Amino acid sequence: QVQLVESGGGLVQAGGSLRLSCVASGRTFSQWAMGWFRQAPGKEREFVASITGSGYSTSYGGSVRGRFTISRDNAKNMMYLQMNSLKPEDTAVYYCAARQFASMGFRESEYASWGQGTQVTVSS
Repeated sequence: QVQLVESGGGLVQAGGSLRLSCVASGRTFSQWAMGWFRQAPGKEREFVASITGSGYSTSYGGSVRGRFTISRDNAKNMMYLQMNSLKPEDTAVYYCAARQFASMGFRESEYASWGQGTQVTVSS
């Protein structure tokens, strides 16, 4: 299991930007695909984005495609989510997750380790 810690959440006005970070423990970070998920109050957890272990390939959920960018720095064991043009409906707790394979995953069940989450609130 890998330990994950998110940071960077907060309160932002609609149209604004935030950058989330996720730091991972372990020596084999580049072998794990990573992902971001989010959960709004009263809703199920939703896939946001995923990135392969190498960082060369990414994928996004339909509601964030074109506004969010996932990236990683394997030398620092870090993953990021740059969120632009934020909308009130982006308000949620955002979780980073690690998958025990280098290929991307799109479902919660495909990820073995989770962070504690960071709150993002977008005001209208």
